[in-house]
Amino acid sequence: MDRRKFVGAAGLAGAAGLLSACTKPGNSQPACEEAGGGETFEWKMVTSWPRDFPGLGTGANRLAESINRLSNGRLKVKVYGGNELVPAFEVFDAVRQRTAEMGHSASYYWKGKAPEAQFFAGIPFGLTPQELHGWIYYGGGLELWREVYAPHGIVPFLVGNSGPQMGGWFNREINSIADIQGLKMRIPGLGGEILRRAGGTPTNIPGAELFTALQTGTIDATEWVGPYNDLAFGLFRAAKYYYYPGWHEPGTALECLVNQQAYESLPEDLQEIVRVACQAAVLDMWSDITYNNGIALKKLVEEHGVELRRFPAEVLDHLGNISEDLMREMAAESELMGRIHASFQAYGEIVKPWTEISDRTLLNLRPDG
Repeated sequence: MDRRKFVGAAGLAGAAGLLSACTKPGNSQPACEEAGGGETFEWKMVTSWPRDFPGLGTGANRLAESINRLSNGRLKVKVYGGNELVPAFEVFDAVRQRTAEMGHSASYYWKGKAPEAQFFAGIPFGLTPQELHGWIYYGGGLELWREVYAPHGIVPFLVGNSGPQMGGWFNREINSIADIQGLKMRIPGLGGEILRRAGGTPTNIPGAELFTALQTGTIDATEWVGPYNDLAFGLFRAAKYYYYPGWHEPGTALECLVNQQAYESLPEDLQEIVRVACQAAVLDMWSDITYNNGIALKKLVEEHGVELRRFPAEVLDHLGNISEDLMREMAAESELMGRIHASFQAYGEIVKPWTEISDRTLLNLRPDG
């Protein structure tokens, strides 16, 4: 299996050509049979999200629909929300064991199984969405990601991005580092480890359980995604303060996990359809969430009276210093982790100066309001 295939004119033309042939009036089934032998496949996709949940769950649905359409029904994917077929945090094992052929989730949930996977969801104080996409598709990130998952018999694909996240919902104000002490917060991945080192108590809870945990005081705070997704869960009814920025997830990548044996059993044209559909889903989800975040933020503030708060500089500086120490420690944990960290850092040195003179400069030029 080619571990590094990027979307190009040939790939897109191939998928489009197949769709055109299969949907040509009067020649649908014969065209498909000629292209792929007429064999059909039925796959299950398990997700870490509630069924039809905005952005994340609907993103999984649209990916399945896209694969179904592009293959003219030769590859049919049925989606299962979190806890419908397997629990939300068992997607990785379900795909590995081929309980399901596909999964839709985020790689930092598997830190206990593959610690290196956390790099491919996003690094605290790290890359923006577009920067992260550049590293994964063109900077060597995809090759390393697949190397991490290869021993588990899983092929990962980038399949979405939540964009910059919010810092989270809090039932108490954060005015200094002292306010982090003893804070019980739902926060996964590397952000959770940084919170722990800062004196807090991180925990990981599936999205569907967040409202109850926050409302009952099981946790003092939670991050989830951003206004669009947080509004859907009604988190504003369980906490008073909504903090930003999302230092822990500046641009979180979502992943499609595919069982390697299942993937390799597909004819080449269907493999290409899976790959192209995943890449198209990245832009689709990112655009969906970006658009709806603006609408949802306005509702949260104007209709629900949510108090927006910015984390104090003292707190962000402290968390940033902890993050740098953690990255250095992780780089020394294994040879593979060291290579991933080195690749991530080298790419950052290339792309960040461009981001500074392009995106940051233009954002600073925007008029207020």
